[in-house]
Amino acid sequence: MRKISYRPVYNRKKQLNAQDKALLQIEAYLERRKIYFSTHIYLTPEQWDDKRKMVKHHPNAESLNYKIKEFIFALEEKELSIWKDGRTITLKGLKDEFNSTTSKSFLTFIKEDIESSQAKESTKRNRMTTYSLLSKFRSHIEFKELTPRLVCDFEKFLYGNQFKTNTVAKHMKHFKAFVNSAVNQDYLDFSAYPFRHYHIKMSETKHTFLVPEELEKLENLELTGRHTRLAPSLDAFLFCCYTGLRYSDFVNLSEKNIVTIDKKPWLVFNTIKTGTEVKLPLTFLFEGKAWKLLRKHKGHLSEFFSIKPNSTVNKELLRIRKIAGLEKHFSFHSARHTNATLLLYKGANITTVQKLLGHRNVTTTQIYSEVMGTTIIKDLKKCSKG
Repeated sequence: MRKISYRPVYNRKKQLNAQDKALLQIEAYLERRKIYFSTHIYLTPEQWDDKRKMVKHHPNAESLNYKIKEFIFALEEKELSIWKDGRTITLKGLKDEFNSTTSKSFLTFIKEDIESSQAKESTKRNRMTTYSLLSKFRSHIEFKELTPRLVCDFEKFLYGNQFKTNTVAKHMKHFKAFVNSAVNQDYLDFSAYPFRHYHIKMSETKHTFLVPEELEKLENLELTGRHTRLAPSLDAFLFCCYTGLRYSDFVNLSEKNIVTIDKKPWLVFNTIKTGTEVKLPLTFLFEGKAWKLLRKHKGHLSEFFSIKPNSTVNKELLRIRKIAGLEKHFSFHSARHTNATLLLYKGANITTVQKLLGHRNVTTTQIYSEVMGTTIIKDLKKCSKG
């Protein structure tokens, strides 16, 4: 019986990834030929003892060393199985035998990859939505099925389910990220990369915002009778027009976020999307209108911040728009666009607006200054004259 020898090999390619880590592989050697199996374990150089061929200085060193031994044992089991079947032992035969019984599906890989990710919970939820759509598209996907054709078919599936261009783009970006992760972890060979010639399509985003005249109509709107139940959504929308908060940040507020600085009330919070700290002077922004709303709901702030789901609020804003007699269609996120655009129109410095919105990069804020084209400025001037 020809015997294959095995040993762990760290950083065979002599290259660290973006996290300063490299892959640990198992080398199989037979008759001057070698093949490598990925353990999917990534370590920093300090975490590998090359002389003793074991993990060190790692919080899970013991379990990882056990996993390496188990991996080699599994390969030896496959080798023995080949010999018992009377087949010639070859490295290719070992690889085929091992992959046929140990490979997980692409969908299983995605789910495990998301769950083990260090990303924010909101990011994980977004990625899980794409995972769910992939599962509806195909109940089972093997890595070998990841082809350019499958990529295009998934895009058609999304459009067929009435998703708009930018929503399709979001899910295709997630799909591409899943594939990239599979390549990085050696589940998929880069030569079979299915996104090589695929281009994600985006349509220009229309930043809908309200001009002062439209905002004033909402401020003066009295919701009575059966329309009273729409009031929480209206107040929340107006509050975000004055503060520039996203829906996700608004519903995560509590009284603890309202602090006193130099005897003045400030709203201090970390954004859900980027984790950036934002400090807003409540009595200075938009003549203190946000502060007035908080005082209106004093004693019931937890209820004020606990509005309905975003999709439900957007439906209620449609009804509010009709009651107020506004023609423009807008959503809850339009409050953020309204805040940024009006601040810039009033002469606020773009870096100040950047800090108020919690943007990490001023180029993101720059989008709003570009919105301030000649036509929009004319519209705003008309409203201010009226």
